[in-house]
Amino acid sequence: MIKRNLDGIFFRVKRDDKFYNICFSDLVNDEMDEVLEKWNESELRRMCKMLGKTIREIGDQLDIVQE
Repeated sequence: MIKRNLDGIFFRVKRDDKFYNICFSDLVNDEMDEVLEKWNESELRRMCKMLGKTIREIGDQLDIVQE
């Protein structure tokens, strides 16, 4: 998997006995689940808003519209 670092929401993740700073959208499903289990509703809402803003910025930059 290519690390794209698109969303800017980074987590410290252990892979192959080493720790890495990896953004949320580059995590595998199990890592996402592990991160999300620890968050409360307010934290999840904040991250959803950040992800929405990032998606909007990518769409604006690349002039992408889903019809």
